[in-house]
Amino acid sequence: MSRREFYEQETEKLLEPMMEEYGFELVDVEYVKEGSNWYLRAYIDKEGGITVDDCELVSRRMSVLLDEKDYVEGSYIFEVSSPGLGRPLKKEKDYARSLGKDIEIRTYRAIDKEKEFYGVLKSYDDNTVTIEMDDGAKKTFAKSEIALIRLAFDF
Repeated sequence: MSRREFYEQETEKLLEPMMEEYGFELVDVEYVKEGSNWYLRAYIDKEGGITVDDCELVSRRMSVLLDEKDYVEGSYIFEVSSPGLGRPLKKEKDYARSLGKDIEIRTYRAIDKEKEFYGVLKSYDDNTVTIEMDDGAKKTFAKSEIALIRLAFDF
């Protein structure tokens, strides 16, 4: 297990009881380097949407736990935020929640000279994702081909 995976898993373990207590959903945890800084980020949500006050509540409480447990080496910035409109589908529950909704798929390499696809999520399993495109055609992608999959949104 990589250092990144360990930090993310340990953070999830600390956050889960808090999420249950507050009625929030832990959408994702990531440990990433941006520029010269490392970030440990928790993305949370709830029915009706997460607020800045919700994020602050979790951040303050979690910061105390992170100081106590001290499992992250070196310096980092801890952030708690909403997953936002363009949140990627990562876990099974993300796919289940998105069935029947418009999604965007970006592939690593061109498929039929395209790398971006839009359609309604029709089905998924451990290895594939199927969408129905505007013309009614169904297209199935191997998850290994997908660089990004998220809800599509129009402004």
